[in-house]
Amino acid sequence: MSTVAVPRPEVAPPEPWAFPLPDESVTTNGIRLLSYAVPGQYVISLRLVVPLSLTDEPPELEGVAAMTARLLDEGTLHHSSEEFAELMERTGMALGASVTDGALSVDVDVPQRFVPQALALLRQALAEPAFPEDEVRRILRSRLAEIEQERASAPHRAARELTATLWAPTERASRPAAGTPATVAAMTRADIVAFHRAHVGPRGATLVVAGDLGDVDVAAVVEAGLGEWVNPDHEPATPARPPVPAGGGARVVLVDRPGSVQSELSVAVPGPDRSVETGWAPYPVLSFIIGGSPSARVDAVLREDKGYTYGIRAAFRPRARGGSFITAGSVRADATVDALRLLVDILDKAREGFSDSEIRAGVDYVVQTAPGRYATADAVADEASALAIEGLPLDFQTTTLAAMRELDDARLSAAYAHVATGEWVIVVVGDATSLREGIEALGLGPVTVVAS
Repeated sequence: MSTVAVPRPEVAPPEPWAFPLPDESVTTNGIRLLSYAVPGQYVISLRLVVPLSLTDEPPELEGVAAMTARLLDEGTLHHSSEEFAELMERTGMALGASVTDGALSVDVDVPQRFVPQALALLRQALAEPAFPEDEVRRILRSRLAEIEQERASAPHRAARELTATLWAPTERASRPAAGTPATVAAMTRADIVAFHRAHVGPRGATLVVAGDLGDVDVAAVVEAGLGEWVNPDHEPATPARPPVPAGGGARVVLVDRPGSVQSELSVAVPGPDRSVETGWAPYPVLSFIIGGSPSARVDAVLREDKGYTYGIRAAFRPRARGGSFITAGSVRADATVDALRLLVDILDKAREGFSDSEIRAGVDYVVQTAPGRYATADAVADEASALAIEGLPLDFQTTTLAAMRELDDARLSAAYAHVATGEWVIVVVGDATSLREGIEALGLGPVTVVAS
């Protein structure tokens, strides 16, 4: 039997990918409805976002929005907490709620055939939460215990100190979204009821529905489930705005943790949000090149060459408005000073530009992994709800990915230099006695030592 040699086929580059576009409608009570068909995804993802600003919290009750969100599934006027949990279990429904700087988000995942029941329960949780006194006390105690756990965690402690140092003390962004010991301890059930009445309603809300919707009349089902949700006391949320930076130039805060065998490093500056006028396209690519993978610039030196760390990551972190560029991770305690020197040097030298191979690797990674990142209904729903919170167009991902393909060194360097001015806010969590002198010798700015 003879064989015939067949030439090896050429591997063609992947075709441009587009984020799916939804069917869009509005319910009778004004909820914007976005329906995304994701065939084969029979667990339907529902994402409801209600515009909400943490700046609308009373200053003495900061964290009340987060506590309100945590209590939404703890019983309604018609069902006790246990009964509500049992009803969710019967339908295979999972419900979670949280707050960001721009919205209250309620996430529901449920099998396709139970979507009507899930929407009915969602309406009860939103419109008729009972806020039982015993559950309120339990959630508040849990938050106070959580704060203590965060204090014991070096990454959490660094993150809290970083926000307090990066943003002006008058800014809500400088304090924990879920409240402080003083504000949580002062909270009562009446405070939570009042906040819910004033700030949770259908005004300006968006509901995202994603999954296999072939057998679902989404508009009719949502209308039946949420169309009767009203709240005449619902107040418009204060529009989101970028937080005001603290200013003051480069500086270092050393959080004293005596005897620590590792040090937590965080280096940050204020950054853009995804609606930045010059376009968001450069920033995910910059994150990848500088510190987005084990092969990025930061880990190439601090992990692979020096062995100081298991990994340090850099990323642009957008808020509803404004944002930050943060590089963070842990290093060996005995290598802290040299690791910090090298890290700041890498971040500063990135202003000098990027090689063609780095740019191509960064663009290819972000662009070509996008179909995988958004292959599931929950990922599509999460991104669509984020677009709603940030007021971005529904084709934002598609146009941004297309713009990434055109990036070059000039545009990346300009975008990076605009943010990375060198006025780094640095937080180190570690043994101050052994670290202070060495850190001061680096000349990165004045060093302030605070207790852990």
